[in-house]
Amino acid sequence: MKKVLVLGAGGQIARWVIEMLANNDNVVLTLFLRHTRKLKATAPKTSHVVQGDVLNKEQLNHAMAGQDVVYANLSGDDIDLQAKNIVEAMKAAKVERLVFVTSLGIYDEVPGKFGAWNRREIASYLPPFRRAADVIEASGVNYTILRPAWLTDKNEVDYETTDRNEPFKGTEVSRKSVAELIVKVIDSPKLFSRGNLGVNKPNTDGDKPAFL
Repeated sequence: MKKVLVLGAGGQIARWVIEMLANNDNVVLTLFLRHTRKLKATAPKTSHVVQGDVLNKEQLNHAMAGQDVVYANLSGDDIDLQAKNIVEAMKAAKVERLVFVTSLGIYDEVPGKFGAWNRREIASYLPPFRRAADVIEASGVNYTILRPAWLTDKNEVDYETTDRNEPFKGTEVSRKSVAELIVKVIDSPKLFSRGNLGVNKPNTDGDKPAFL
């Protein structure tokens, strides 16, 4: 039985992940979020819902105990501090596997006109995510960092990936696609081990996402 801790379980990508894992008899979920009323997914019967804050070390350490995989889908100007707490709690609990969602553009890896537009739109948002990625890469845990393109709510799974040192492709990707990739890593922990991946929908190149 694999135990998975979902940090930021009220998020929109997390909703898809929870739904995709709900009928997996080999997975037990702990759904950790600041306000349980914001849980968008229906919690599976075998799951545990925990109200807590990643910045509260006591709450996080308690939730971390006995887990096999941590999936973090968080936000905020303090995301780097959240990442630091997560890896410290993982080490203390001897949890090795982490899937952590950040943002495209943290390495200035988005080329062309879309890259320039992306910087104008979210430049102030990126430094904490870059610092968070740096914390995770230096931590020694077995991580997979995901950097999704601009997110849509399309009910589709259609994506490709780029490595950390490759130019980012495309402009958008569905939340369901990112969730599918996360579930694959949870199911096969050796997949994309210590990988840092851009995630986009193929053939969506342009000056900005088509939905904007």
